[in-house]
Amino acid sequence: MDSRRQLKIGSLIKEIFSQVLLREGKNLYGKALVTVTNVKVTSDLTLARFYLSIYNTDTPDSVIDVFNEKKFEIKRMLAEKLRHDLRRIPEIEFFRDDTLDYVYHMEDVFKKIKEEDERIAQGEPVAKAIKTKKAPAKRAAKKTK
Repeated sequence: MDSRRQLKIGSLIKEIFSQVLLREGKNLYGKALVTVTNVKVTSDLTLARFYLSIYNTDTPDSVIDVFNEKKFEIKRMLAEKLRHDLRRIPEIEFFRDDTLDYVYHMEDVFKKIKEEDERIAQGEPVAKAIKTKKAPAKRAAKKTK
């Protein structure tokens, strides 16, 4: 549970970092669409973890790598804006926030389940793969030895 101070500082850092991304973003990471979803600050206020959603690119992890390579430049940009609000600028870490991808995946799973239920309700035969559970390939290979 984060304290009120951690939440306030995290919110302030998120706002300033969003402004930095608007001004300098294309120079840092190219054409990808990067959104700051959350900033978590440790209880001693020495580390800030940035969670970024990355779209419009084939390799989102490479964008995170670019942010990690330019971490000191980004920290300097944040320090220019935060120098009157904080005594020490926290160290920064970047992580990919894939919660939206997980939400889309879960929606697809629920749609498939709903379609299966509708087929069963209409009296269509259920696929054989669903009726009989097959052992994973590794287990089947071990049993044959």
